[in-house]
Amino acid sequence: MSTILEKIASIEAEMARTQKNKATSGHLGLLKAKLAKLRRELITPKGGGGGGEQGFEVAKTGDARIGFVGFPSVGKSTLLSTLAGVYSEVAAYEFTTLTTVPGCIKYKGAKIQLLDLPGIIEGAKDGKGRGRQVIAVARTCSLIFIVLDVLKPLGHKRLIEHELEGFGLRLNKQPPNLTFRKKDKGGINLQTMGPQSELDLDTVKSILSEYKIHNADITLRYDATSDDLIDVIEGNRVYVPCIYLLNKIDQISIEELDVIYKIPHCVPISAHHKWNFDDLLEKMWEYLQLVRIYTKPKGQLPDYNSPVVLNIDRRSVEDFCNKLHRSIAKEFKYALVWGSSVKHQPQKVGKDHVLSDEDVVQVVKRV
Repeated sequence: MSTILEKIASIEAEMARTQKNKATSGHLGLLKAKLAKLRRELITPKGGGGGGEQGFEVAKTGDARIGFVGFPSVGKSTLLSTLAGVYSEVAAYEFTTLTTVPGCIKYKGAKIQLLDLPGIIEGAKDGKGRGRQVIAVARTCSLIFIVLDVLKPLGHKRLIEHELEGFGLRLNKQPPNLTFRKKDKGGINLQTMGPQSELDLDTVKSILSEYKIHNADITLRYDATSDDLIDVIEGNRVYVPCIYLLNKIDQISIEELDVIYKIPHCVPISAHHKWNFDDLLEKMWEYLQLVRIYTKPKGQLPDYNSPVVLNIDRRSVEDFCNKLHRSIAKEFKYALVWGSSVKHQPQKVGKDHVLSDEDVVQVVKRV
């Protein structure tokens, strides 16, 4: 293991020494590719499974999963206790939480699982502390809360982002808009749809050679970086929304609070005093992008108490049927829908119809 870490350290040192300009971009691209491969070996060590340590893997329940990530003693456990009513050990010393503590809240009819993860330390992505297991659980979350101490937020924010990025987590980002396709022959074919400041054919070839890829079609639809290309080749990146919770706002002035509110993706809170939780829950709902669908049995009023909760990417009538029960899709004839996704109230639709938040659906089965 130490040899991988030593290689990573020497590559990072070489990258820090190398001047960034057009002449060195190919060399830097190659170093970044080497670094990404070594990081992948750290995430998935060779020699079989058995990676998940006891107490870390928590069964997924509910409609979404939120992981609390942060340095020790920033108030993650207090926050979980106040939000979910779960007792996660809280104390004034560091490293109180040593395993994943799950909790659950109901909000707007959706069940949301909360995971209080052990505190991250610098070097977590390289396996220091319990960093690797913490980040592996974070990769399975639908949303990440990075909990920061409001008195030292930006330094901690940068360090945690660096640790998560090193493990293939991309926070509040979209997947790179570029196409990469391997082929059997014909060499490297690079197409660009706009001017490129970093990637040219030589740089692309040097990155691909590190992966032993000599035949591929690549289309860049925007000014892409070598990091973008490496992310697409690696194919194991997780793109996840993230909210930064600046905790302990009872210790700062109103003027400082005004400044903090301008930071993107941030919500200032006080977990101890339960301040600003409404704002936090509202932003959580916005970032989770969930869609509530109400069921209507034939001849009865819709059930507004327990909606079927779908993800915004998978909200067709067929997804709705599968969430209710696998057998319903097989016997499906058509559905009647009331709500903003249809022009008429009700409207007869097929399996492919895409539903909107708070639609009401009645499924009609084949007799």
